[in-house]
Amino acid sequence: MTKAVHPVLKEIASLFNNGGKEIYLVGGAVRDMLMGKKINDWDLATNALPDEVTAIVKRAGGKVVPTGIKHGTVTVFYKNNSAEITTFRLEAGYSDGRRPDEVHFTSDIEEDLSRRDFTMNAIALRLPEGKIVDPFDGEADIKAKVIRCVGNAAERFNEDGLRPLRAVRFASQLGFEIEKNTLGAIGGALSVSAKVSWERVRDEIDKILASPIPSRAFLLMEKTGLLKLFLEELAVCRGVEQKGFHRFDVLDHSLYACDYAAANDYSHELRLASLFHDIGKPQARRMGESGVWTFYRHEEISAVMCKQILNRLRCSNAVIASVCHLIKEHMFHYTDEWSDAAVRRFIARAGQENLEDLYRLRRADTYAFSGKEGDASSLLLLVKRVDKIMAHSKALSIKDLAVSGNDLLGIGIPSGKKIGIILRELLETVLDDPAQNTREKLLEIALKIYKERS
Repeated sequence: MTKAVHPVLKEIASLFNNGGKEIYLVGGAVRDMLMGKKINDWDLATNALPDEVTAIVKRAGGKVVPTGIKHGTVTVFYKNNSAEITTFRLEAGYSDGRRPDEVHFTSDIEEDLSRRDFTMNAIALRLPEGKIVDPFDGEADIKAKVIRCVGNAAERFNEDGLRPLRAVRFASQLGFEIEKNTLGAIGGALSVSAKVSWERVRDEIDKILASPIPSRAFLLMEKTGLLKLFLEELAVCRGVEQKGFHRFDVLDHSLYACDYAAANDYSHELRLASLFHDIGKPQARRMGESGVWTFYRHEEISAVMCKQILNRLRCSNAVIASVCHLIKEHMFHYTDEWSDAAVRRFIARAGQENLEDLYRLRRADTYAFSGKEGDASSLLLLVKRVDKIMAHSKALSIKDLAVSGNDLLGIGIPSGKKIGIILRELLETVLDDPAQNTREKLLEIALKIYKERS
């Protein structure tokens, strides 16, 4: 069987073939091609040694960067395209549970494929003709939508502790099932997975969150022990029953919310917020006097715990701040009894730039009560109130005040924490009565506050 080959790949192949070398497209690119998907990255394998690869590409006017030269990999740039090219290799020893201690180059593509993780990723496409090389029946597994380790699953997972997480991620990403022996081998490799860097774990979780149904992966993680290993705070949500309209325990509720966020193409930050928005409930849960569980201030606990998790996963400060803020503010309960001042305070607390995301998080949360769309009438009424207030109110944050910190310095208030405290009190005044937002009135109030506090 042969497959159509990109013209630039054919050109690259001719450079190697003219030098008496073989070259193949390998890995996920071949898998995606067989699934009819668009190929975004080119991973190539060759029997040429790294210095030979460099010489071949440079002679043709390309550029070579030795990105993984220790393991036989270079990145080549050729005619506005890039590809990673790796010499056929065998690996030995994985003392760090991630990378081989030794790499031995080989001249046999099938030996190279034998070291790969899953059969669906152990297929090569010979270039330039596009002939399939499939020694482990990966194409059949792709058609059957099965994830199966190459050879002995326990050996593959003990070589690289990231592979179990990749297996559950592929299940979620591709909608495949993990073959029985492969799934069963994950639990025995948890000690190896524990050695994987948090940055690598984060990258896999990010890909899970970007998949169509993230819960597929998280439930497999729970079943195999990966969830307790990497996200224990989420794992302990299993069996934490809730009250009222909730049909599910806290874990399933969180997974339904996350799936809703994914199905509606919400941002990465919103998917994280949906997954972790109730993570503090096991810690906050108390039995009320009426015999019903309560979760008082669980949103604040959840925000603190989420920050710890995202720090552990080495997420950026911007992502952490955004996600934790949404979680902290997600428990708003609007009624038509809210005054205009209360609506203004809600806007100020949430931040105008976060309102749409907060509404989306509420929709995901509501959906996850029962696994179906909930009553959105209260939320729609709040949105209308907010829109009306924002159309008429000009001061909903400190930066909207008619005075600044410099103005307070100008009337004799010394610099320091007092400036920020007074500005926040001035905002509270304006949120109560927007008519107070004039320079003259605010300076008068600020001076009064300062004198009273001094």
